[in-house]
This record gives sequence, C-alpha cells and structure tokens, in this order.
Amino acid sequence: MGQIVLIALLIFYTAPKFLFPKKHLQFLIISAIALGVFIGLMSVLLPERPIPFFRVPQVPDLPNFNRENLPRPPSRQFTQILLLFIAYILATVIEFIVYTKKKEEEIIISKNENLETELKLLKSQINPHFLFNALNNIYALSAIDTAKTQESINYLSIMLRYVLYECERPFVLLTKEIEYIENYIKLFTLKSSKKYPIETKFNITDSSLQIAPMLLIPFVENAFKHSNIDQFNGTFITIKLTANKTNINFKVENSIATTDILKDDVGGIGLENVKRRLNILYPNKHTLYVSKSDGIFKVELNLQQNV
Repeated sequence: MGQIVLIALLIFYTAPKFLFPKKHLQFLIISAIALGVFIGLMSVLLPERPIPFFRVPQVPDLPNFNRENLPRPPSRQFTQILLLFIAYILATVIEFIVYTKKKEEEIIISKNENLETELKLLKSQINPHFLFNALNNIYALSAIDTAKTQESINYLSIMLRYVLYECERPFVLLTKEIEYIENYIKLFTLKSSKKYPIETKFNITDSSLQIAPMLLIPFVENAFKHSNIDQFNGTFITIKLTANKTNINFKVENSIATTDILKDDVGGIGLENVKRRLNILYPNKHTLYVSKSDGIFKVELNLQQNV
C-alpha cells in the first residue's frame, strides 16, 4: 500500500512539479523527505520481527553442523524498505522516459505545423506576384493587338486554374509544372510579333514524376526580369530540364542587362524564397548552384527523387 501511495505522489505531484521542470535539487529533497516519512511509517506499522529459520535436518555426516551458524535472513522491515526504494527509482526512470518521449513528439508536431505554416506563407508570396506580372503583360498587349489579348487571357485562365486548384496539393506532376512554365513563356512572347531569343528543352522520361508546385517558375521569372529580353539584340534566355526516376535537373541561363531595368513596385519574391522552400521540402536532397560571370547569370537545380 505504501509503495502505491508513494508512486502516486511521484506521478501526480513530485515529477510534474520538480523533475520535469528540471528543478533537480528540489526533486531530490522532496523525494528524500517522502521516502523518510514512508520509512518511518513502515517502522511503526511493520515492527522488527525475526523471520524463523527453516527447518534444516541434522546431517549425520556433519557432526559439527550447527543451525546457528547459518546466515540470518533479512528482516521483513528491511525487505519492504528495499522494495520501496527500488519501486520509487524505477517509477522515476519510467516517468522521465515517458515524459521525454511525449515532449519529443510534441516538438515534432510543432515543427511540422510551423513548417506547414511557413510553406503556405511562401506560396502566398508567389501567387500574387505571378498574377501581378501576368496582368502587366496583358495590359501591355491590349494596346497592341486585341486578338492576342484574348489569346493571352486564355493562357492566363489556364495558369490561374493550375495555381488555384493544382497548387493546393503538396506535390504536383512535373509535366503540369512544365506546362505552366510553357504557358508563362507563351503569355510573355505574345507581346511582340518578333521571335524572342528564348530556347527551351524539356526531357522527362517518366510522366508520373512529381515536384513541389511553383518551385521552378521563380527562376524563370528571374531570368525574364533581369535579362532585358525585350531588347532582343545581345540578350537570351535558355531553359532546360532533364528528369528521370532518380533525379530532376533544371538549368536556366540568361543574359545580364547592361543597363538598369525599371522594376515594378511590388518586386520579385527573390531566390531566398525558393531556397527556403527547398530546405523545407527537399532537405539534404537538393543542390542549387547560382553563378554570375561574363554577363551571364546561371542557375542549376538538382532534386533527388525518392525511389
């Protein structure tokens, strides 16, 4: 009965109030006091009583054998106190292990919730920026060609459908992401009847491959924004993607404008946004190389696929 009361005191009071908050000195003092009290009570309730010897027959071959020389067994009081100590220590260890495991699970859940919230915030920064750029392109096109304006609105509706419905999922088909990039380029190139110096090459061996949505488009937007591609002469953008079951390789190269480009008030989301999403979605499974030399800006992203 004493063991049950002592362990209940540990579980419901001593451990939550002193052990778990790391007040170790107070925990030791309270534990010592509690053990002392219960040992005192046991001394009163279980007075010292010698345990009778077992009957041991006299062995004829041992004439000098004497039962008094046998080691005296421990008393009942000592046994109960020892069991009390062992039970308390075991209960303390078990309580601490259970508490530690519970805290680890809470930390993991909290981290996952924080990452999910951050991902939603990062994605919310992408979508308004895309819409702003697309509307700017359509506005510029409306002053040039009404037919092309209607065509651009069609492209925009397809892109918005992808953003609003497909991108709500954590991962989408890589082919859908590429289709979005192609529509983005088509929407941009409708602004002029001239052929823009843009080269694209997409090679996907497995149509079931998936990727985090809107992960590649910021690199494309960055290239269009800083290449001064509207000048045609001396400018270029090259976009290449190769994908198989184990790896996705995405490369973007663009010329760097020699003169300052007038930027919109909203501004781009920048590469930092993409880097943060990569760290969350593809930890230790991606490499991103960014370089700038000889008037050329290069980005290469490698994503390892789960196989």
